[in-house]
Amino acid sequence: MPHLLRFSRETESRLDHLCRQTGVSKAELIGRCLGIGMDDLETQLHMEGADNRPARSSETSLDQLLRESGLGA
Repeated sequence: MPHLLRFSRETESRLDHLCRQTGVSKAELIGRCLGIGMDDLETQLHMEGADNRPARSSETSLDQLLRESGLGA
């Protein structure tokens, strides 16, 4: 998995704590967080789109979403 961003010390500490507490790898925890966040973001964008513009395609790639959010390369 490419390194896309650096986390704050607090976030790193929280991730380390969760890793120790759950036995789940940091990569898995980050993946789960991203998945949950993406689901929420897509829901929000679809709800906003229903009000005043066409909804985004559900087939929008992760790369495209990252580029549009400013997180991608």
